[in-house]
Amino acid sequence: MPNAIVVGMQWGDEGKGKIIDILSATADVVIRFQGGANAGHTVVVDGKQSVLHLVPSGILHDNCKCVIGNGVVIDPDSLIGEVDALKEGGYLKNDERLSISDRAHLVLPYHKVIDQLREKQLGKASIGTTGRGIGPCYEDKAARLGVRAGELKRFDLFEERLNQIMSIKNKQIEDLGGDRIDLDKLLMDAKGWSESLKSHIVDAEEFIHESLDKGDKILFEGAQGAMLDIDHGTFPFVTSSNTVAGGACAGSGVGPTAIDQVVGIIKAYTTRVGNGPFPTELDDSVGEHLQVTGGEVGATTGRKRRCGWFDAVIAKHAARTNGVTQLVITKLDVLSGLKNLKLCTGYRIDGKEVRTMPSSIKSYDNIELIYEDMPGWEDDISSIRNYDDLPNEAKSYVQRISDVVGAPIAMISVGVERDAHIAMRNPFE
Repeated sequence: MPNAIVVGMQWGDEGKGKIIDILSATADVVIRFQGGANAGHTVVVDGKQSVLHLVPSGILHDNCKCVIGNGVVIDPDSLIGEVDALKEGGYLKNDERLSISDRAHLVLPYHKVIDQLREKQLGKASIGTTGRGIGPCYEDKAARLGVRAGELKRFDLFEERLNQIMSIKNKQIEDLGGDRIDLDKLLMDAKGWSESLKSHIVDAEEFIHESLDKGDKILFEGAQGAMLDIDHGTFPFVTSSNTVAGGACAGSGVGPTAIDQVVGIIKAYTTRVGNGPFPTELDDSVGEHLQVTGGEVGATTGRKRRCGWFDAVIAKHAARTNGVTQLVITKLDVLSGLKNLKLCTGYRIDGKEVRTMPSSIKSYDNIELIYEDMPGWEDDISSIRNYDDLPNEAKSYVQRISDVVGAPIAMISVGVERDAHIAMRNPFE
């Protein structure tokens, strides 16, 4: 049975949560492979909204087992709150449906303090992080100063590890002008984390490979988007992990031969939260229409998203770096009512036309955009479930996206509800 990776192709917020929820109906296992509680996947089922930050979106289907992989950095308080909310909502009746890799690193209070103090110190030059401690946690992982989830099952090891690390972390905090973290309080909190989470913490690699051996259908869930990838995104305004499809292997413990499909999720326009370049951003009535009609507010931060026209340059870059085999276009319904649409197919930098994303952040300072004009449509398309019933202008628009990105369309989303989509092919086939 084919296994698929689902990734975002812009700066996140492409609607991955909804699409993963839909695909999870026929999946056996969903694995989150990178990022932390800085991600937010919003899923609406029967009018009820669930916002998931760490737990894979497949948790809303009783048939599906979910894994938080080793590539994820876990905020214990956030995860416990999420698990409790899922239980209250009736979505997690069996603890065995959620597994946490014992190799996943923990986001601890000092990571958040360091993150926030750094952003404050940078002032106008700040990255615009969520302040959730994700970057400092990944730094500690690379520096071999991290604490892993498996150590919560052996609290003596956890305490020993914290005693080794805290002097280093408190020195960092003091150098940034902050107050020291109380070790005794941290250890007291950690005992609560251990009691709440230890039944979920397992050797996830063993579980995943047993599932592969059985022929289970596995979905690998990405967070953020390709343009926030630490290597392939708009550096330095990026996240701290590899968000592209290749990160699924390292972040879950499987080899690339286990992957059959890469499904790229892309919004029918472009949005971004936080600082950094955004060539097609609109600071006008159209941008306001996209923001208001699309409900463009960050699920994690509550910040309004910056909005703009579809950027085919970054979409093509994302398709290449992810090896996208199929596309899902989301929020097509938001464009209804706009008489004229624009689609950016290239840049002009220092007078030279380019069709690829520049690596230098300075290149965005003097960038001209090459646009294609396309007609819009007036009709509300949110109730349409068959591709042939879409207005001709909408069909032309999505086909142009498919052509410039270079991948066929598997699905089109036309609303927030689970059933508000047009299925064109099965990404598992």
